[in-house]
Amino acid sequence: MTIFALRLYVKPTNYELLVHDYPDKMTPEQARAFCDAVLNIVSQIPRGRVTTYGHIAALAGWPSHSRMVGRTLRYTPGAESLPCHRVVNKEGRTAPGWSRQRPLLEEEGIHFKPNGHVDMNRHLWEPPMEL
Repeated sequence: MTIFALRLYVKPTNYELLVHDYPDKMTPEQARAFCDAVLNIVSQIPRGRVTTYGHIAALAGWPSHSRMVGRTLRYTPGAESLPCHRVVNKEGRTAPGWSRQRPLLEEEGIHFKPNGHVDMNRHLWEPPMEL
């Protein structure tokens, strides 16, 4: 399991939403650890930078679970206090249906390419896989 320095701790309350829909059937304990890691990683994304769902999943120790990162951010109580707007897909696309994400990123100085994607060459935050 990946070790990541933790600065902010938000305690999720309902892990069953995450465990229920995944084919590999994470145990509740694994889902709890994953959620805690995701929230702590997201809390550390610096202003003016973005990272990807896949990178967060890899840092959390479950590299094939990028969709679960999105689900964690959407359904975990308290996640709205984190800089979730700094998480995009690997191409730099923002979340569909979240019209506030782009303006929030632009307020932080994030540049977008003509195709509407974040300029990942300028703004990608990739912390070391292990600290």
